[in-house]
Amino acid sequence: MGQHPLAANAVSVPTLGMLGAFALTVGLAFLLGLELHRYLRSEGPGLGFGTARTLTLIGAAGYLLNLVDPRGIALVVGLGALALWLALYYRERLRSGEGGLLVPLIAVLAYLLGPLAERTPFWFPVLVTTLVLVLLSEKPRIRHFEDWLPEGEIATAVKFVVMAGIVLPLLPARPIAPYIPVTYRATWLAVVAISGISYVSYLAQAYLLPRRGLLVAGVLGGLYSSTATTFVVSEQARTAGSTRTVSASLMLATSMMYVRLLVLALLLAPVRAGGLALPLGVGAVLSLAAAAVIARLPGAASRGGSEVRQPAHPLEIKAALLFAALFVLFVTVTQLVLQQYGSGGLKTLSLVVGFTDIDPFVLSLLRGHFEVSSALVVTAVVIATGSNNLLKAGYALGVARNRMVAPAVAALAVLAGLSFLAAFAGWV
Repeated sequence: MGQHPLAANAVSVPTLGMLGAFALTVGLAFLLGLELHRYLRSEGPGLGFGTARTLTLIGAAGYLLNLVDPRGIALVVGLGALALWLALYYRERLRSGEGGLLVPLIAVLAYLLGPLAERTPFWFPVLVTTLVLVLLSEKPRIRHFEDWLPEGEIATAVKFVVMAGIVLPLLPARPIAPYIPVTYRATWLAVVAISGISYVSYLAQAYLLPRRGLLVAGVLGGLYSSTATTFVVSEQARTAGSTRTVSASLMLATSMMYVRLLVLALLLAPVRAGGLALPLGVGAVLSLAAAAVIARLPGAASRGGSEVRQPAHPLEIKAALLFAALFVLFVTVTQLVLQQYGSGGLKTLSLVVGFTDIDPFVLSLLRGHFEVSSALVVTAVVIATGSNNLLKAGYALGVARNRMVAPAVAALAVLAGLSFLAAFAGWV
């Protein structure tokens, strides 16, 4: 018979031996019994399941049945007998109006501690027992967390798990079409990467720093989308009064754009991330320096409008599908432009695309299988960031209608000019 997979992976872990495994099983089952008995008594009268001895004996029975019959038949028969007994117990609980499955589940876990102690590293049954003890002892905090958690957040987390853990592995690693130089899996990986960064930023904004000011909003919002953050902050600058904190926030959002693009490059195209590290790093440093200088200017203290509204949720399925569609579109257009117009056409395309959402375009450059040099990819990314900074400067001017955004507008224009100069002069 083949060796159990978990046992095969645990060859470097010293075995406990028969006596040690039995002692571990009995000790862990006894701890479960103590905590379960305390938990049931705290719930009120009439909830008794037995004492700690009950689960201890269940755990010992599981170990002994596994020991006497290595084939596992006796263990399965014993599990069936335990299931029948627990079913009778559960029927009585239903008659009294209590339908919780907690006690039967813990009894089954106690029964399986013996086989786990025998077949897996000793830390694994300890980990299982610790998890159960924490769930029992922290019931008030868990319920408080359930009451505090806004409706829909669990569903959102499930969406991300499905996107990253189910959809991504199932997608084939073959090109979408002969004229589209990117695979299905690469397309969805780009969606998962940008959604993951956006989701972390959203959680930080919504829960870790719910009463954030403009500066924190610039940092966290920029991780999601510097363009969207610029629009939101500029819109609220109309009521911000005489404060340069708005401009500093806008520059912080732009600095996070460079950081986000560099992180995505490291995750999705580490080979090309080296070439992007210098221009994106310089852009981030210059943006941070501009934010620091602006924050120290007279009138920088925030006297109003320092709070920004809650961020929009980043994990809508429609938004993910739209991002995937834009990603494939930019890959296709980039391929056609390269075939028809070469490197000059790609630079022009980068300049135009920068006035939209640059993430799909940049990711398409990183993940697409184009016959172009890394230097040309870096140049295209730098051009796109430059035109995107011009777009944000336009948003700040047209939306804020507040003279206090002038420092940010000037800084964004300088950054754009430096990007174009570096790209077209061949500095990158």
